[in-house]
Amino acid sequence: MFYHLSAPLANTEIFGFSIFNVLQYVTFRAIAAFITALIFSLLLAPRFITMLKKGNAVEIINDNLPPLHKNKQGTPTMGGLITLTGLLLSSLLWNNLVNSHILIMYLTTIWLGCVGFLDDYLKNFRNTKLGLIAKYKLMAQIFLGLIIAMIIFYGSPNREIATTINLPFLKNTVLQLGWVFIPFVIFMIVGTSNAVNLTDGLDGLAGGTIALSAFALGVMAYLKGHFVIAEYLNLEFINNAGELAIFTAALIGTVLGFLWYNIKPAQIFMGDTGSLSMGGILAVLAILLREEIFFAIAGGIFVIEAMSTIIQRYYFKYTRIKTGTGKRVFLCAPLHHHYEMKGVSESKIVIRFWIVASLLAAFALATLKLR
Repeated sequence: MFYHLSAPLANTEIFGFSIFNVLQYVTFRAIAAFITALIFSLLLAPRFITMLKKGNAVEIINDNLPPLHKNKQGTPTMGGLITLTGLLLSSLLWNNLVNSHILIMYLTTIWLGCVGFLDDYLKNFRNTKLGLIAKYKLMAQIFLGLIIAMIIFYGSPNREIATTINLPFLKNTVLQLGWVFIPFVIFMIVGTSNAVNLTDGLDGLAGGTIALSAFALGVMAYLKGHFVIAEYLNLEFINNAGELAIFTAALIGTVLGFLWYNIKPAQIFMGDTGSLSMGGILAVLAILLREEIFFAIAGGIFVIEAMSTIIQRYYFKYTRIKTGTGKRVFLCAPLHHHYEMKGVSESKIVIRFWIVASLLAAFALATLKLR
């Protein structure tokens, strides 16, 4: 909103200064979006926590989880409502609201937010143990992926560029996907949203790793949206990618505000409302920036968590068919539960995962010099 006021107010002076000109700068709006989203989350969280407690929207602990999780029974969930509200309000204030990239981000945020909300609503208000049936959740994710893939594939002025993936370890090298871009986008959105959902299993774990991987994507968005810096670093210039940096700054702000109440002992959980939407947002950011491999490195924790679950499931099925008795690779999956079962404290697991996520984000950013 403020961006659209900057042009008509550009020549307006207060005490001899044209202060409204700063509303056109990406850096100023990104910082403002971060601060605004953080404040929104901090202020909204207590109200949402009280509301969700009154509505009995509390966590129901699965019997398959480590025994210590029984202590979390009754903690309010659906905290994604806080992150989504803070993100959207901040973005509406500071982003260019007619930018095509931002409109795609709004579509992703609202669509997956609604899917996650429906899942949480069915579990917590309708007492449906499994929530939204898995195949319907998957269909909704696939359909969103198809819509976004079609928008980019048929709506981009240069399809050959829009359907490429940058290879971060090689100079001036891209992978042209062609029509394979469509199923690839679907895979990215489905895979990432579910991977973040799997990571959301300990107090603060998902929030911290989301913020760190989003920071790496935000830096990339800013660099690619700045013509001089992009040219210097041998990156492709993406017009208006700076708007994605502003959106990402708001994302980081709202997640950090949520973490204030989500770190151990958590006063509220993210729920599918937050985890599904946050995962989809990260995936679409990477797709629009054409930095899917870069994101796979920066968000490596999500890859590891998802892979541990897949390995556990399919190894169990394989050994059950072969021997009649299913065997497991991990004590419990995803990986963070494996360490819990080994007796590592929850706080230690979360902080160590944050440290690894920081290293992965730094490593991903370090690949900029290889281009």
